[in-house]
This record gives sequence, C-alpha cells and structure tokens, in this order.
Amino acid sequence: MSYYEALYLKSEPFSTSPDPQFFYPSFSHNAALKRLEIAIRLRRGLNVILGDVGTGKTTLSRMLVQIFKDEPDFIFHMVLDPSYKTEFQFISSLGKMFGVTPAFRSTLDYKDALEKYLFQKGVDENKTIILLIDEGQKLTPTQIEILRTLLNYETNQYKLLQLVILSQIELLPKIRRIRNFMDRVNLKYIINPLDENETKALIEFRLRQAGHTKDEQLFTDNAIRHIYEHTQGYPRKISMLCHDALEMLIMRERKIVDESLIEEIMAREVR
Repeated sequence: MSYYEALYLKSEPFSTSPDPQFFYPSFSHNAALKRLEIAIRLRRGLNVILGDVGTGKTTLSRMLVQIFKDEPDFIFHMVLDPSYKTEFQFISSLGKMFGVTPAFRSTLDYKDALEKYLFQKGVDENKTIILLIDEGQKLTPTQIEILRTLLNYETNQYKLLQLVILSQIELLPKIRRIRNFMDRVNLKYIINPLDENETKALIEFRLRQAGHTKDEQLFTDNAIRHIYEHTQGYPRKISMLCHDALEMLIMRERKIVDESLIEEIMAREVR
C-alpha cells in the first residue's frame, strides 16, 4: 500500500511548494489577495505585501497570477530573487523579461526602451503589465530607484506598470529612505500568522485538497493545539510539522496523529 493510499489521499497535502491549489484563504491572506486584485484592475501602481519568513507570501503571489490566468489583457512577470550585482544587470534582466532589446546596451537605453514598451502595451494595446518581485527585502537602493523611475510612466488616468513587491519587514526602512518612493505606495499590507482556529482550518483544508474524504480526523484537536503552539501559526512551519507527523504515522502504522506523536517530533527537533 502506498503512502497516499494508507492515508486516503490523492496527493501530498503538506508540500512547502507555492501551489495555488493549497492556498488557504485566511482572513489576512484573503484580504491581501482581494486588495491586490482590485489595485491591479484599477491600475493603481505600487503595492507592497510584507510578512515574516514562512507566512505564505510566495503562495499568495502564485494565487494572484492564477486569478488572472484566463484574462489575456493582464500580463504577469515575476522576479523570484532580485539579487543582482549591478544596476545594469537588474535593468537588463527586466528588459529581457519584457522582451525589450534596445539599440545600445546601456542603463539609459534600457530605461528608454522599457518606457516605450510600457506605453505601447499599456496605451496602444490597452494591456496591464504586472511585475511581481519576491524576496523584496533584497532590493538595493539603486534597484528601488529604477523601479521608482518605471512607476513614473503613467497616463492621466492610470499607472503603466503595476508593481507588487512581496517582502520581509526589513524592506520598509529601505523604501522610506528613497525620495518619492514611499509616497507612491498604493497598498501596504502586512500578512500575519494564523490563529489557532485558522491553523486547524488550514490543516483540514489541505487534507481535503489532497483528496482526504474519510469522516475520521487524521489530527486530533489536541494535536492541532500542539502544532499551533509549536509553529505560532506560520503556514510553512505548520506544513513541515504536519508532513513529519503523517510520515511518522505511516512508520508507526497508526491511524491518527495525536498530541503524543507531535510531542515526540518536537522532542526530536530539540536534540
């Protein structure tokens, strides 16, 4: 019997990959997602989503892309890690991403080419260009200045570039030091960890998404309470602990994750 069959599952419920199928819409995550969708549709410009490591920012970004997947007038580009060594590397990578090739390879030429591209797509073709930047805390002041320049491109009604930066909190002091950047922020939203009820709902949601249809619980309420206390509601930590719990469940040939099993896993982590 396979791992999935033993647990009455069809797929892995607690992967830490940012799969939109397993995006749990907690109050905080759902509010961020809805406000981002509205901001993009209204072409409001700069949006900043902040949260600690493991709060689900990357999965949120993939869910945002999923919302627009059947609407060809919305074009998404994503920078997974803005760790570029020079200003030119950063702006030329944006040019390559947007399919822009200037006649001369200089920072200024790329800026001019990107401006023409945004006006062509945003005005002539009435497309909405969205740039998602993950790991935004790694942005340098020079990169932020380039993004500020791109946000200058606008019509009388809307911004030509919709910029979504997902970052840890330490981005804030960086952007506050950049003149005329902080005041361009249309949406600044902080994603908080889950509470205990949301932790339970997340675990049950992911199990259902993975195909669990049995009436019997896989996790007791006391086990979930221990999971919450250990993870403090951080989705990534919850997923990792739940994965370990299901793995041990199979190894021990048991039917349900209880508090003693969670305590055993936590005790092993401390060693």
